[in-house]
Amino acid sequence: MDTGTIAKPHERLAELLTDDMAAVNTLIRTRMTSEHAPRIPEVTAHLVEAGGKRLRPMLTLAAARMCGYESGQNHVRLAATVEFIHTATLLHDDVVDESGQRRGRPTANLLWDNKSSVLVGDYLFSRSFQLMVETGSLRVLDILANASATIAEGEVLQMTAAQDLATDESVYLQVVRGKTAALFSAATQVGGVIAGVPEPQEKALFDYGDCLGIAFQIADDLLDYQGDSQATGKNVGDDFRERKLTLPVIKAIAQATPEERGFWQRTIEKGRQEDGDLTEALRLMDKYGTLEATRTDALGWATKAKAALSTLPDHHIRDLLTELADYVVSRLN
Repeated sequence: MDTGTIAKPHERLAELLTDDMAAVNTLIRTRMTSEHAPRIPEVTAHLVEAGGKRLRPMLTLAAARMCGYESGQNHVRLAATVEFIHTATLLHDDVVDESGQRRGRPTANLLWDNKSSVLVGDYLFSRSFQLMVETGSLRVLDILANASATIAEGEVLQMTAAQDLATDESVYLQVVRGKTAALFSAATQVGGVIAGVPEPQEKALFDYGDCLGIAFQIADDLLDYQGDSQATGKNVGDDFRERKLTLPVIKAIAQATPEERGFWQRTIEKGRQEDGDLTEALRLMDKYGTLEATRTDALGWATKAKAALSTLPDHHIRDLLTELADYVVSRLN
């Protein structure tokens, strides 16, 4: 494939890392097998083989290659680790959210049951720790173990903050850092660690992943209210119907009159939604300019991601990662 004809940076990155990604996919298939419990590979394969951009493991491979890692297979082990952690969280999330569809396909909990999804997710977490240990790096183990704890913490925080109008932007950011950005930042950071980069560059890789993850999630939350449903795979207003307090709504609530606050209490806190409520929610967000303000926030985080990269040595992969930061928010144009 001619990389020059591929428009999207993650596709060009995938093309550049073809051999590494093939090794990651082989390792994933090898490690998701189970001699005694055939349901494990059935459930795992359903999600792993469903496609997706494989963005997180790609970030690990890209960071390692950009920082000069050339010998050994630890970058492959860590990329598979990151994908296993991500897949485990998706299995658990679909149970918690009672989801019926992911990436356009029925969820594992719908096809099998909640128990299978939870237990297979646990199995993948265990597999991920085995892979971490095989690198022989306590630093890597520390980073990814902390990321796993942060992800779980973010999910619990989201559950307790959901439908609570007292949830402000700082709590929202904490949730996003947990459920999305923690794995992005760990993915990029460990790539630098196994390449032996100095601490300032390791910090820059962490910051890039952190800011990229936040920009990615804010863009997703905004697209729920103004995206193309065919492109996003979601119906406009799904988050509103599911009573999720995302940034555009949080910003509108912060500026609401008492009467408007009553509307948000009825629709979000109490869940009593009626025909025309989504239209009214969009009107209130438009009144206070919260969709545009959310877009500005997403662009700001993408800019911070690019600034973090600027401190790293010049490299063609660095250029692609810079483009990737622009791409995750280009969907908002």
